[in-house]
Amino acid sequence: MNRFETVKKFFLKEERRDGLLAMEWLTLLYMCITLIMVFVWWHSVHDPAQMVMARVVVAGSMGLLLLLYRYWPSRMVMLLRVCLLMLALIQWYPETYEFCKHFDYQDHVFASIDYEMFGYQPAIEFSKRLPSVFWSEAFCLGYYAYYYMMAATLMYYLLFEYSRLNWAGFVFFASFFVFYLIYAFLPVAGPQYYYKAIGEENSLHYYFPETYDYFASHTEALAIDIKGWFSKLVVGAQEIGERPTAAFPSSHVGMSSICMLLALAAKRKWLFWAMLPLWVLLVFATVYIKAHYVIDSMTGLLCAIIFFLLFSWVFTWLLKRKSTLPS
Repeated sequence: MNRFETVKKFFLKEERRDGLLAMEWLTLLYMCITLIMVFVWWHSVHDPAQMVMARVVVAGSMGLLLLLYRYWPSRMVMLLRVCLLMLALIQWYPETYEFCKHFDYQDHVFASIDYEMFGYQPAIEFSKRLPSVFWSEAFCLGYYAYYYMMAATLMYYLLFEYSRLNWAGFVFFASFFVFYLIYAFLPVAGPQYYYKAIGEENSLHYYFPETYDYFASHTEALAIDIKGWFSKLVVGAQEIGERPTAAFPSSHVGMSSICMLLALAAKRKWLFWAMLPLWVLLVFATVYIKAHYVIDSMTGLLCAIIFFLLFSWVFTWLLKRKSTLPS
């Protein structure tokens, strides 16, 4: 099929897929779980009414797009359905901070693990050993490419392997939601917040005190040196949505690795090879810009492999179970 036919098919009506997609069911499940958490911590989270309303808006939008799809079943409307879920992920990332701040932060544990592995703090030394604009921009390019890698992966399946979109979406969103739930109950702020809180002098002398609930009321972070366009983009993205949360395991490494595995599983491998250099830069960037400890990134990669295999198996199992149920 040539490019014109691919684009044309994107807008034309097609055979309708009835019901919600697997990724939409997962989204509803995640909203229900976190809605319970909102009610449990109602008086200690910021603007709980807004958090409830956000879920109502997402659920209502899902219903409206499902009705639109019934009227005009096409990949164009399917794209809108997927985009809604992606935008919801952006909405829910800062919420992990509202949940995890009820527990004591564990940065002292992970900073100590890095020290035991390397004898120093890689998140401090890495950027010092490669201080040039070239390396700063290269790593910030990789870090910022995270958002485009996710969009490109789902867009690939939407355009070129439509029959496998439901599987790819299930693996993608299930992995994301598990990361978010881990963050809600395992508070780790990351080096950029922890070093700021304890003072860089302490981190240089390998003294890693506990911070307990310090980050529940303090969100100050070390500033990234702006050396070029991509570092400016990273700083802008962090100013919008970054919080002292979600450091362990690294979802940047985890979800970008999920995208790489989905790209590797595709029939056409060009997306995998196109994203590979960016993925390599991204993995190193998580430590270079002090967003993560090395142990965070290593565990993020391990989680990606486990999640990919696990949720691929779960999807296949659910599909077989559905096919054996009486109609």
